[in-house]
Amino acid sequence: MPSTVAHQNSHVVAQDVAKLAGVSTATVSRAINLTGPIRPETRRRVLLIARHLRYYPNQNAQSLAGRTSRTMGIIVSDIRNPFFAEAIRSFEARARPWSYDVIVKETEYKVSLMRRAAERMLEQKVRGVAILTSEMSRSWLNEIVRRDIPVCCFDLDFASERAINMKVDYLSGMRQVIGHLYQLGHRRIAFVGGRPALKNVLSRHDGFVASMREHGLEPGPMIIGDQSLEGGLSAGLSLLKVFPRPTAAVSINDLTAVGLIKAFSDHGLRVPQDVSVTGFDNTYLAEYFLPRLTTVDMHPDILGRTALDALHEASAGTQTSGREFRIDLDLVVGNSTGPAPGAMDSN
Repeated sequence: MPSTVAHQNSHVVAQDVAKLAGVSTATVSRAINLTGPIRPETRRRVLLIARHLRYYPNQNAQSLAGRTSRTMGIIVSDIRNPFFAEAIRSFEARARPWSYDVIVKETEYKVSLMRRAAERMLEQKVRGVAILTSEMSRSWLNEIVRRDIPVCCFDLDFASERAINMKVDYLSGMRQVIGHLYQLGHRRIAFVGGRPALKNVLSRHDGFVASMREHGLEPGPMIIGDQSLEGGLSAGLSLLKVFPRPTAAVSINDLTAVGLIKAFSDHGLRVPQDVSVTGFDNTYLAEYFLPRLTTVDMHPDILGRTALDALHEASAGTQTSGREFRIDLDLVVGNSTGPAPGAMDSN
């Protein structure tokens, strides 16, 4: 393996890989695309050098010859989550008037899949990429923008002239939730979070703690979940063992809230008569689930639309550097919250 990395710029080509590997460019193509016979040890050497040089073949080279890429990328954590599904749908709808194709990649909250998703975007030479996930490393963000590809990040701290940030006001959302529950007489309020390594999860957790203390309440109990229906169900079973039982539970997202309600209902608790439950996201799941969830509207449609518009402007060179969009949140009051048990009698 060469001790010096060559061509540390955005113009590494197949000839660079071929030169260091001591093979032809045709051999490089066969090694990467599996399009012809090649000795296993030669293929391994070529792939190792290609990765070392950070060479990503343009799989659309012929179709893109002589014109600008018409492909936008979007990376999300979980396609099964209605929040991300709605954001993708809005992103794609906004792309149509400009005749953009859209590539969607999912990470399942795994850094390894995040790396592969980023590689795929580079291979496809996308015009821009929206990253609606928190499991993105700074090194991969740098690698994307180093290729002069604008990125639109979802609540990530990343400074670059090619980066746009969509800043979500989680504290405001949590203040609205806790204020609503407090007015209903709730004082013992649980919080069911998500994967603690993710920034947006920590932001919601911190917003919950701060909002509870603003009302003079002790935060908790707090349960770690995984932002899924199954995680909500498991958290609900854990809360059933807490004494005295909380009169309300604030969920990290709508999926968790639905899982919580199932756990409570399966064990004879009525929502909201015995315990109130809130979600976060305001997906179509919140609207059509019974009882209709009280939740915080994260406006996934606005996120998707804003991301595509920002990437379009950035790729056209009409956007100023370091642009940030603030996403304000709104409480949607449904039927999953009600007065705390005994609160009316005590007043």
